[in-house]
Amino acid sequence: MKKESERPIKDVLLELMRMYRLKQGNNEWRIKEAWPRLFGEMIHRHTKDLRLSRRTLYVRVDSAPLRQELFMAKEKIRKTINEELQENFLEEVVIR
Repeated sequence: MKKESERPIKDVLLELMRMYRLKQGNNEWRIKEAWPRLFGEMIHRHTKDLRLSRRTLYVRVDSAPLRQELFMAKEKIRKTINEELQENFLEEVVIR
């Protein structure tokens, strides 16, 4: 029988992460880890920096044509990453 105070471990860990403000750093690590798998090796090779600040992902690339292509696909990038994180975390993508 389940007691009232029992909660799934996932909920407890998420609460601890929020309390100690670790969620942002964890999500940044997860995004950097998943980037090559989600967007392919070519995009990964031209990506020079991924940075997360206040629910905004900053992507720096070294190719002007790729920058334009990614700029046009910002919403798709945001949705893909949110699906990977399994939450509506990312609010905006900025391509530089």
